Amino acid sequence: MTSPVRRITPKKAILVLFDISAAVAAILFACLIYYSGSIPASTLDSLRNTWYIYLITSGFVFYLSGFYDQMWAYSSGTAYLSLFIGVSFHMLVMVMVSQLLGERLGFPIYILYWFLLLTAVSGVRLLYRLTRSNSPFLARIRGRDPVTGQIRVMIVGAGVAGSQVILEMKTRQQVRVPILAIDDNPLTHTYQNNGVPVLGNRFAIPALARQYEIDEIIIAIPSARPERIREIVEICHQTPCRVRILPFFGDLIEGRFTLADIRDVAIEDLLGRDPQDLEIDKISSYLTGKTVLITGGGGSIGGELCRQIAPFGPSRLIIFEIYENNAYTLQQELSARYGTSLNLTVLIGSIRDQARLNDVFETYRPDVVFHAAAHKHVPLMEESRADAVKNNVYGTRNVAETSGRYGASRFVLISTDKAVNPTNVMGSTKRIAEMVIMQMRERFPETRYAAVRFGNVLGSSGSVIPLFKQQIEREKRVTVTHPDIERFFMTIPEAACLVLQAGAYANGGEIFVLDMGKPVKISDLARDLIRLSGYEPDVDIPIEYVGLRPGEKMFEELYLDSEAMHKTEHDKIFVLEPVASKQALRTEAKRLEGIINASESGLGSFLDQLLK
Repeated sequence: MTSPVRRITPKKAILVLFDISAAVAAILFACLIYYSGSIPASTLDSLRNTWYIYLITSGFVFYLSGFYDQMWAYSSGTAYLSLFIGVSFHMLVMVMVSQLLGERLGFPIYILYWFLLLTAVSGVRLLYRLTRSNSPFLARIRGRDPVTGQIRVMIVGAGVAGSQVILEMKTRQQVRVPILAIDDNPLTHTYQNNGVPVLGNRFAIPALARQYEIDEIIIAIPSARPERIREIVEICHQTPCRVRILPFFGDLIEGRFTLADIRDVAIEDLLGRDPQDLEIDKISSYLTGKTVLITGGGGSIGGELCRQIAPFGPSRLIIFEIYENNAYTLQQELSARYGTSLNLTVLIGSIRDQARLNDVFETYRPDVVFHAAAHKHVPLMEESRADAVKNNVYGTRNVAETSGRYGASRFVLISTDKAVNPTNVMGSTKRIAEMVIMQMRERFPETRYAAVRFGNVLGSSGSVIPLFKQQIEREKRVTVTHPDIERFFMTIPEAACLVLQAGAYANGGEIFVLDMGKPVKISDLARDLIRLSGYEPDVDIPIEYVGLRPGEKMFEELYLDSEAMHKTEHDKIFVLEPVASKQALRTEAKRLEGIINASESGLGSFLDQLLK
C-alpha cells in the first residue's frame, strides 16, 4: 500500500504563486515606504542579490506551515493564526539569511515587510472566504436584499411540483424568493407560473443563473429518473449556486410536501434507480399478523427492514440487536411514527449466545426471521479471522437452527456479493453462511430458508460514502484504493424492499440475487461527492490512490460460474439454481477454509459435519 502524500492542486498552485510573488513585492514596497519612494543604490543592490531568497524561503516556509492545507472558504481564526505564525517565522529566517550574506536591511524595513506580507496573504484568503459566504455585503453584490438577506431562487421544473414550490414560497413569505423557472417543455416558455416566468430549458441554467444573479437552484421534478437528475445536477454545477432538490414523491407522505422537505442533493439522487413495483399482497401474506424478528435490527439494512415491515401490520416486530444505542435510536423513531399501533419489542443480545436465542424464541415464537446481523468490514475481518467465523458462520448456524427448531415459517439470510468467488475472510464466511442455509432445508423442511445476495448499499454505516464525506470535511482529500476499482450500489430502501419481495418467493434453500444495475467506479463516486459538497475534484479536493487493501478485489460478482441464474416474477430479482453436488460443495468449502485460515475456530470440523 502506498502512503498518501500532500498534493498541490491547480488552485493551490495559484495560491503558492501569489504568496511567493507577494513576498518579493512586499520587500520592495517596504523599502519604497521606508525611503519615501527613493531607494538608495546600496539597498537596491541588496534587493537584487536576495530577491530570489525571499521567493524560495517564503514558498518553503509557507508550505511547511500548512498554508495550503486549509479549506479557506470555511476557515476560522485558528487557520489565520497559522498565517501569522508562518509569516513571522519566514521574516526571522530572512533576517538570519540576510545577516549571513551581509545583505543587511534596516530593522524597520523588516517590520514593514512582515506587515505587508501578512496583509497580502491574509487578505486574499479572507476575500475568497467572503465570496463564498452569505454576508449582507456579498448579498448586495449578488442581488439579495442586504436587509432581509433574501435568496434568489431558480426552480427547475414548471409542472405540478414546481408550481407548488413557487406557491409555497410566495404564500409563506419565505426568505427564498422565486425569480424564474426552467422547464424542458418549450410550450411553457411563453407563460408565467404563479407569477414567475418560465424562461428556458435546462441547458439555459448557467446563463440565466448569471443574468438573474441566482443564489440557489431547486430541482422540483420528483418523478424524474435518476439519470435525468444527474444531467441537471451536472449542468447546475457549472454555476456557483447551491443546488437543492425536492425528493421523489415516494419518499413523501401521501405525495404532499412542505418546503422543509426540500434538501441538498444527495448521492442517492444521482445513483438511485426507478422505484420498485412490489407485489404487496404476496409480501403481506407472510408478514401481516405475524411475529417478525430481525437480527441486527439496529443496523443499516436491518433497521430499514424494520421500517418497511412496520406498515404491513405484524402482530409483533422484534428488533434483536447487540448494540443498544442503535436499537434505542430505532425504537424511538418507530414509536414516534406508529405509537401503540405497532407492537414493538427491542431485545439486546448476541447471535453467538445460543442460550439467549433459545430464550427469545421460546418466549416469542417468531414466524418470520430476517438475519441481518454480521461482521461486514473486509479489512477488519482479515485481522480478526476467528471472530468472523464465530459471528458470520456459527452465529448464522445458531439463528437458522433455532428458527427451524421453534417452527419459524421463513428464514431469510442477508448475504453479499462478496460471497461469490471470495478472496477475503469476510466473503468466505458469508459464502459458508449461504451453505449453512442450503443444508438447513434438509433438517427443517417446514421452514422456508433463503438467502438474498446483493452488493453495496449507499450510506450504510462504515461504507465508502460516509468515509468520503468525512475526508472531504476534515482532511481536504479523498483516498481511493485504485483508479479502476468498481462496485455495485443500490439504496438502502431499494435493497430492503427487494429483500421483502424475495422473501415472498422463498420455498426453501434458494439464493436470490438482486439486480444491482451497472457497477460504479469508486473514483467517479468520489468525484460526484466532491461536487455535491461544493468543490471541484482535483482542484479543491485531490483524489489520492492508496492501493488495494488486504482481501479487496477490483470488482465483485453476483453469482458463481457453477450457479445457473433464472428469472423470478420480479424483474429485479433472480434465483440461483444451487450447486447440487456435495462433492463440489466440499471442494469449495476446503478452498474457503484455506482463505480463512483460522485453525482455532474449529471451522474444518464444522464444515465436515455440515457437508457429510
